[in-house]
Amino acid sequence: MSDLLDTDDPLALEQQVCFALSVAARSVVAVYRPLLEPMGLTHPQYLVMLALWQHAPLSVRDLSRLLQLDPGTLSPLLKRLEAIGYLRRDRDPADERSLAVTLTTTGKELRSRAEQIPPAVVQRLGMPLQDLRNLHAALTQVINAAQPATTSP
Repeated sequence: MSDLLDTDDPLALEQQVCFALSVAARSVVAVYRPLLEPMGLTHPQYLVMLALWQHAPLSVRDLSRLLQLDPGTLSPLLKRLEAIGYLRRDRDPADERSLAVTLTTTGKELRSRAEQIPPAVVQRLGMPLQDLRNLHAALTQVINAAQPATTSP
């Protein structure tokens, strides 16, 4: 049997960037879950709300681009957020083919509760803030490096 820590194997699971990113993403989302549940939000819905708190109103197309989600994935998130009263989707008066997404008063008010989430996540992770900032910078580099690689034929 091969040693589990054998780093000479190019296919060793523990050496794969994709594995580390996948486990880290699931683990961090699990940290968010109990913080978001009282607000009735899933993590993907929270990301939509973050984008809207920062940039609303937005077209569905712009929101899709900002979140790097295809419209087919984004649409059910928006429908659910609209059903719970956090946002509205209306035809854009400037372009009837486009949907404009705006926050409701309830959606705007939710922001003050959400401001407690980032410090709570930092506390639950128990990592120095500078380490998290460095991780964010490194992940942003990975995202930027991967984008041209995924659009190449």
